[in-house]
Amino acid sequence: MWKFVVLAYALFWFMVMALGGTAAMVFNAPPVVQRIVQAFCAWAPTFALLILFRKLRPDTSLKDFVTGVFRARIRLDLMLVSAAAVVVSSLIPLLILSQSAGQPFTSFFSLKGYSLPATLLLSLFAGPLGEELGWRGYLRVELDKKYRFITASVVAGVIWAFWHAILWMVDVVFLGGEIGWPLVLYIIANVVVLTSLVIIMNVVMARSNNLINAIWIHFWYNIIFYHLTNITHAYFGWLTIVYAVTGALFLVYHYGHFSQRKRSGAAEPIGD
Repeated sequence: MWKFVVLAYALFWFMVMALGGTAAMVFNAPPVVQRIVQAFCAWAPTFALLILFRKLRPDTSLKDFVTGVFRARIRLDLMLVSAAAVVVSSLIPLLILSQSAGQPFTSFFSLKGYSLPATLLLSLFAGPLGEELGWRGYLRVELDKKYRFITASVVAGVIWAFWHAILWMVDVVFLGGEIGWPLVLYIIANVVVLTSLVIIMNVVMARSNNLINAIWIHFWYNIIFYHLTNITHAYFGWLTIVYAVTGALFLVYHYGHFSQRKRSGAAEPIGD
């Protein structure tokens, strides 16, 4: 398991520095090309899984593994609730900033020179399709074998957050070039928000163990995040608080529902 994590980190950081750095600094590629390169780099967890698959799952064929993670029945109610939770949790901080700063709510959004269909495709083919087979298709299962539900979720969230560490300096653009406390707050927000997203994914997948759920949740987060503009460090402060509350509410639901099943004598656990 940890070999996979190390390789996913190494591949991603190398790809960002070699491909992303070359595209931006050597060839001065246009933004759309840089976005495509960024989307390709996000497939590092899948590449790591493919490279190590025979060692990680020696008794399973790749075809069986891939079909297995998409086999479970999809529940529309869970997809709607999870998407709503992510969208609302991402928009509430913007509403707060809009009211406090007297700015129009729409001023925080921009297509940034891309068409909407192009942005939707990039949002889907980057993180959601590129990362989730490795993070939730493989790593989630392995962490569940070693830890209890909440511990596995937190460990996965921290792994996922610090995997992005190489991008944090690039993302200083969101902070207007500021470092120091704004950057620290941005890093804290990344850890808390991504851990909360993992909790949402894990709660949903404990009830509908289909990788589509993780892809779906990741997609909705990307859609909001990729369109943000005029963002200050205050946004990330509010985002941290709101997502922490959302993650906690999903945990309360998970453990409350689990307790009800135990009292009713249900035989099948739901992830604890």
